Amino acid sequence: MSSVPQATLSRVDTGPLWETTVIVREITVSLPGSSTEKLTLVTAPSSLRLPPSRYSYSSDEFGPSELKTEKTITPDEEKTLKSRLQVLASFLLLVNGYGYYSSFGAFQGYWQTTLQRSPADISWTGSLQLSLPFIGAVSGRFMDQGYFRSILVVGCLLQLIGIFVTSTVERPGQYAQLLLAQGIIQGLGNGVLFTPSVTLVSLYFKRYRAFALGVASCGAPVGGVIFTMIARELAPKIGHSWTIRIMGFFVMFNCAVILAIAKPKKLEKPASAPWFDLASWKDSTYVLFAVGIFFVGWGLNFASFFIASYGTKFVGLEPKESMLLLLIMNAVGVPGRLAPALLADLYCGSFNLLIPFAMGVGTALLGWMGVFSEPSYIAFVVLYGVCANAVQTLLPSALANLTTDPAKMGVRTGMAFTVLSVACLSGPPIAGALIAADGGQYRYAQIFGGLSVIGGACVLGVARWLQMRGQRLEVEMCPDNTSL
Repeated sequence: MSSVPQATLSRVDTGPLWETTVIVREITVSLPGSSTEKLTLVTAPSSLRLPPSRYSYSSDEFGPSELKTEKTITPDEEKTLKSRLQVLASFLLLVNGYGYYSSFGAFQGYWQTTLQRSPADISWTGSLQLSLPFIGAVSGRFMDQGYFRSILVVGCLLQLIGIFVTSTVERPGQYAQLLLAQGIIQGLGNGVLFTPSVTLVSLYFKRYRAFALGVASCGAPVGGVIFTMIARELAPKIGHSWTIRIMGFFVMFNCAVILAIAKPKKLEKPASAPWFDLASWKDSTYVLFAVGIFFVGWGLNFASFFIASYGTKFVGLEPKESMLLLLIMNAVGVPGRLAPALLADLYCGSFNLLIPFAMGVGTALLGWMGVFSEPSYIAFVVLYGVCANAVQTLLPSALANLTTDPAKMGVRTGMAFTVLSVACLSGPPIAGALIAADGGQYRYAQIFGGLSVIGGACVLGVARWLQMRGQRLEVEMCPDNTSL
């Protein structure tokens, strides 16, 4: 015999056994100078596990090519007008939600004076507004089930109600109204819309997911610049109440555009998709990621609350000059979001870049203790603004890449941001209380914020190591090609 026939099985993935096993019933062998012969196998191994019912396969043959999994997103699909419009919709959602929130520092001093409340009391309003993405676990589940349009309408209405009711707060004794309107009602609106804004882009992009999310997330700093400019230019002329109403009309216009262009991708999902995915909390990488972002979120945002007031009190800036620092912080957020996202897609990966930028935030917060001049304060604001915005844009992309099943994208994203929201709720008030305990100084708060973020970055580093270790073990145990 001049040649020996060989059969080779090329695996399509490295998933569980039932995803990569082929049942061979007949093998047709053709040898030179002889007739074609068929070899029939008696049976498949009894230990073979069949796939879950959500995978479809024929009665005649069953193999990896017949498994119905997530459709691959091709580069051409990422370049379509529809895909790009989803990035614009997500961008505007973040302009309305976290762009408006980013201007809160412009009103911190005004609310303290008007309502005659302490910095910690006013900080509770901003932290509530920031923390209520915890309901993202609920809105993510509804999005998975096809209620995206209803989520948009409810979230936009809550945002508008919160803004216009906030505009009526004008005298002492209305602190509860401010807390309810801007803290709770608008926070609920932001929370309802946040998870859909992340998953909307993630479902349309794979190869350039981090960059697409980075472009969308620029809505937060761009919105911060817009709303801070509105506050800086109009509040001295027409008063804070009408300034907030004008912001509300701007948000209303954006809502109309969002409702017109936002269209989530339709995917077949199991009818029994869970509200809470308990299996995710048995994944050590996911758990450590959640713990890491909790500590990062604990100290990440409080600086933006007090940048203007610190500049006035300790650097000697005029109120209008201090507000200019908020504009700088939001402006540097645009390159701070786009450049890391592009680097993540082309070279490093989101998770790998998230860790050093989180370290940068923690280092900047500790360095803040030595800042008492205008040049050094501007340098701090730029460093903090770049690193904090990079963390905020890389975090959703890193989280999305931890989820391989599109049917669970919404619920897993929502659960992780529920953990983050607890940190965002408690972090700024803790910092405000530490400032009061330090006699109006910021040292305790700066130490708290810096060490918290650095600790969270270390936990994220452990999570990344576990993920890479698991990937190496999977490759070693399941090579791409197996010869029979």
